[in-house]
Amino acid sequence: MTATRVDTAEPELLTRVLGALLREDVVGLRTRSALTERADGRWLRLPVGLSDAVLLPVVEDGFQYAYTARLPFLVREGDGTRLTTCESILGELRALAEPVDRDGFDAFAEECRQTLATMRLHHTTRESVRDALADRYGPDPAHWTGLARSLAYDTLAARLDHPVYPTARGRSGLREKQLRSYAPEFGRRFALRWLALPRETITGELPTDHWPTPSGLGLRADLDSTHVALPVHPLTVGAPLDAALRETGLADRAVLAERAYLDVVPTLSMRTVAVADDPTLHLKLPLATATLGLRNKRSIKPGTLVDGAAGQRLLAAVTDREPRFRDSVLHADETGYAHAGHELLAVLCRRYPEGLDNSLVVPLAALLAEAPGGGLVVDHLADRFHDGDPLALLDAVLTLLFDWQTTLFGYGIALESHQQNISLVLGPEPGDLRLLLKDNDGPRINSARLAATLGGGTWGFDDPRTFGPDDSAVADVFTTITLHLCAGAYAFGLARHGRAPLPDLLNLVRDRLAEAVDRIGGDAGAVLRERVLDAPWLPVKAMVTAGTLLSKERSGAADINKHYTTGPNYLLRAGGSP
Repeated sequence: MTATRVDTAEPELLTRVLGALLREDVVGLRTRSALTERADGRWLRLPVGLSDAVLLPVVEDGFQYAYTARLPFLVREGDGTRLTTCESILGELRALAEPVDRDGFDAFAEECRQTLATMRLHHTTRESVRDALADRYGPDPAHWTGLARSLAYDTLAARLDHPVYPTARGRSGLREKQLRSYAPEFGRRFALRWLALPRETITGELPTDHWPTPSGLGLRADLDSTHVALPVHPLTVGAPLDAALRETGLADRAVLAERAYLDVVPTLSMRTVAVADDPTLHLKLPLATATLGLRNKRSIKPGTLVDGAAGQRLLAAVTDREPRFRDSVLHADETGYAHAGHELLAVLCRRYPEGLDNSLVVPLAALLAEAPGGGLVVDHLADRFHDGDPLALLDAVLTLLFDWQTTLFGYGIALESHQQNISLVLGPEPGDLRLLLKDNDGPRINSARLAATLGGGTWGFDDPRTFGPDDSAVADVFTTITLHLCAGAYAFGLARHGRAPLPDLLNLVRDRLAEAVDRIGGDAGAVLRERVLDAPWLPVKAMVTAGTLLSKERSGAADINKHYTTGPNYLLRAGGSP
């Protein structure tokens, strides 16, 4: 690892961190600062005390806020001190925060330290990992067909930064050895551990294929009649698993097999693994870590398993009414799951559709990743399927994506289907494009609109936050997930990589969304036009605030993934016109 590469990591991270803190108005950076012009560009000046201030160099942005950080530092105006590390900057801002909030700044500083270490690890392993992918799957990602090769895209995507959360590459509490062994950015096989639990403690059903009996795991044969085996991620074995068994009163009745069984490969979400010999089966397993914020734990609450199955039933009902999506929008089966009443004693058995062996299955999150041999993944896909035109590929994706998501909005539904939860199914023929969706828990639903279109009731959802009386929460999720993360991020990202001028890309996003809104028409279309297409401001996720900096009591966030600030509407034409 060269000194140059090490030294670039913190400035890159710090610029993103400062941009997020500004966007989320941490300690008043956004609302209490004054914009000033200096010889080198624009700065924000935040008064501190009676006579001092901190200065942040900024540049116009527009994606999530009007401005973002342009250089990786803050300056104390009084003595000219330049603060150039995450630790020093968060320490400076911590002193400006309310005393009750200062522990959150300490926690975020630790997130930054972990992320910085991960970024440096990514730098040192960049070429070796790409070479390994090329050797295993072939040099051109436009020919990585089938679900097994799809895992290579996850490895590339895991090395990208999140469009909104600045420390997304960090995972709390994990060391380098653990990352190399289990994280998706390395894509290594490993074997699962298994826990035999009394049958009567298990809720749900497990698949019969690949499932071992206790005796098959080397445990006592008599356990086959009284216990069932539950898979456990190796990172959960130890203190986290022991605590879960004590909390559920199962410590004396559960038996952990010493023998590991069933080779798996991590997917982009890390806690979800694909069975190596049957990549149509993915197992989502709880981890005792957190990503995208201290409070964004990677455990699995039993209610989310119930909600995932309920979401799948709801989407099936929509598709029955909208048959044009039967072949163009595919869904993983998430009705198979089991849990023992604890968020670390659970498994989701996700089964993917058959018939994808000759198609590419590309997570949306991988499009802007660097491919082996150079270029972006989107470039290689465009070369094969759209005559080398990335905009044509984006156009096709947006047309189908907005058609599907606005149709759902017409039923009162908005999905938490972000970049990681949507895959593009491309080929085998040129022009073939389908969407593949997973993770159906966490939607927001207008109960009145749903009752008028599909029928009332709870549809089996466990989370009471799912339903609301109007379109407010539904429009917020549509905007922050479908628009920002699945469309806007690619317009700004492709422009940043020089693939097309930003105005052309934004016009494409707006035009395809406007066409989809016009298609659904009626009251739902009018809501999307007013609240998304023509609104001067749009909701933006405030993930650092809700996920780490502030407690739920201080932030007021009922759901840390659905807590918002606002940003300018980049869909408005030049001059603010629709």
